[in-house]
Parts: sequence; structure tokens; C-alpha cells
Amino acid sequence: MNFVAIDFETANHRADSACAVGLVKVKDGEIVETAVHLIRPPTREFVFTYIHGLRWKDVAKADDFATLWPRIAGFFGDAEFLAAHNASFDEGVLHACCASYGLPAPTLPFRCTVRISRAAWNIRPTRLSDVCQKLGIALNHHEALSDAMACAQFYLAASKK
Repeated sequence: MNFVAIDFETANHRADSACAVGLVKVKDGEIVETAVHLIRPPTREFVFTYIHGLRWKDVAKADDFATLWPRIAGFFGDAEFLAAHNASFDEGVLHACCASYGLPAPTLPFRCTVRISRAAWNIRPTRLSDVCQKLGIALNHHEALSDAMACAQFYLAASKK
């Protein structure tokens, strides 16, 4: 089983306002590589600082999505799918960021760990923090790499059930 767990943090309500991304590569059912990147969004507007703690000053010197993309795209090479908690959000951010910069978005399907958590363990509510608590997984919530790592661990644990 080869996949990439992905988590975006956004600066504001625009889907293309990614300000951080966490990536966890799973190859043959094992976590083999991780990456986390700050991203300079297209505008200085930060609405969600209260959620993730990031401000414009934290990302002002970071690469924008187009500059970062070649390093991120390399993560998807062997993946069969992308996993994310509330996958429609992360899929929307990925596609919006690619569209904003005229980049081809990956065509990999997304698998949602919210749905997987409900199906495998009947966990409700299925907020990331709730699932982590139930499964005993450490989480620094809304830190992109920690959230992506939790998603990878959910998927791996569910696949062994």
C-alpha cells in the first residue's frame, strides 16, 4: 500500500490561501518520509491565526506555492492515493493552489480518514483530535505535519483491522 497523507493549513477563507502543508509518504505499508513546508499565500490576509498560530510574518519569506510545487509533487510519485482528514477540504486547497498558479493538479484519488474512522471504529464525533484520543495517537493539532502523520496512522491502523 503506497499513499501520501496530506494536510494543509490555510490563512483565510480562500481555498488557495495555503500557508503550510504536511506530507507523510507511506510505501509498502510503512512510513518512509515526511515533509512540512510553510507557504507564502497570495495575500497577507490571515484569518485563521487563532487556529494554527501562523501569521504573515511567519510565511513572508517562504516560497509561494508555485515555487514549492516541484518539491511537493515529487512526494506523489509512487502513491496510489492521497489520504486526508476531511479530504474534501485538502483536495480543494490542493486543486485551488494548483489552479491559481497554472499548475496541473495531481489526478490521484483522495481517501477520507473521517469516513475511515467511522467505518473502522464507529468513532463519533470524528474530529481529528477525537480520533487521535480514541486511538492513542499523539497530536499537535493544526500543525500540518502532526495532522498528516495522524491521518497516515489512522489509515494504516484501519487497514490492519
